[in-house]
Amino acid sequence: MKDEAQKLGKNLKRIRTEKGISQGDIVKASGIDKAMISNIENGKTNPTLATITKLAKAIGVSTDELLK
Repeated sequence: MKDEAQKLGKNLKRIRTEKGISQGDIVKASGIDKAMISNIENGKTNPTLATITKLAKAIGVSTDELLK
């Protein structure tokens, strides 16, 4: 499970930076706490499917894109 969390975090950070989106922008778009976003990007937490869906919508990609 740890590997999946790290993969998700790397994908989230890569896509976010490629699109020029800040963590603050994701907070505004999704309502997810900034500390939680940071923990996800660093692979320190396993977010729920609902959280993954909110993140995907906030950065404009499919959940599949975040999880691959």
